[in-house]
Amino acid sequence: MAMMSYAQAAALALQHEMEADPGVVVLGEDVGRGGIFGQYRGLQERFGAERVIDTPISEAAIMGAGVGMALAGLRPVIEMRVVDFALCAMDEIVNQGAKNRFMFGGQGRVPLVARMPIGIWDASAAQHSQSLESWFAHMPGLVVLCPGTPQDNYSMLRAALASGDPVVYMEHKTLWGVTGEVDPGQAAELGRARVLRSGKDLTIVSWSRQVQACAEACEALAREGIEAELIDLRSIWPWDREAVLASCARTGRLLVVHEAVQVAGFGAEIAATAAEACGCRVRRLGAPRIPVGYAPVLEAQSRIDAAAVAQASRALLG
Repeated sequence: MAMMSYAQAAALALQHEMEADPGVVVLGEDVGRGGIFGQYRGLQERFGAERVIDTPISEAAIMGAGVGMALAGLRPVIEMRVVDFALCAMDEIVNQGAKNRFMFGGQGRVPLVARMPIGIWDASAAQHSQSLESWFAHMPGLVVLCPGTPQDNYSMLRAALASGDPVVYMEHKTLWGVTGEVDPGQAAELGRARVLRSGKDLTIVSWSRQVQACAEACEALAREGIEAELIDLRSIWPWDREAVLASCARTGRLLVVHEAVQVAGFGAEIAATAAEACGCRVRRLGAPRIPVGYAPVLEAQSRIDAAAVAQASRALLG
């Protein structure tokens, strides 16, 4: 076990994968100097510019090259810098990477990991602050992951590279400096949630950075005698229906919390599935359908804090 940051954990995971398999390569803007968050720090010095490849500023070209590399037998890690920029590469992701295995009867596999940092990034405004996990969860053929801790960022990144399918890997932009213990021997099973807190009164499901706000809310609710069960989903697709539905069956109430816009967010899928399966009361809590503002007072309107989670929980119980 070692203490390291979320960014360091990702760099260590890549180091171990690149040492084990010469077919693992990295490509993207600024990866040679370590990436804008330090998530590739030291890798080009260790493995050379032929495996940690700086690219021109063209997301479509980067993603297209990555898909081609994957089809040719490599395991590329593709850096999109932020998820907002990945919108320039949607054809390569959605029509090429996601569909190839199906359209060619399994003859071609696309074992790539596309890193697309999500979430509100302080004072970065509408084009650098989005959470678009529901877009990619909607597309057949893609795996969608949202690690929320340094340990998960290590273990899940390695599992993503081993999955053999295209993975949309969504790290939150404000988690890079968060530190925690990392055990390199701890493996992750994709599609498996983690129960962070047990409770009998309601189930709260969240993922990525928003889990922190939910944990704070659970502490506040506990002081009022309300026992909330908190689940970190971690994997958006596939998602852990078994764990979520088992919890909902016990508590009879479900609150799904995410930083993404509430309208058509992935919380709706979870809430509908739970309501259909066990008839529990459901409630969603997400951002309003507005662009994220640059000014702090406007940016705050898109944030879901612990107080809002606690308030929604009380309303669900009432």
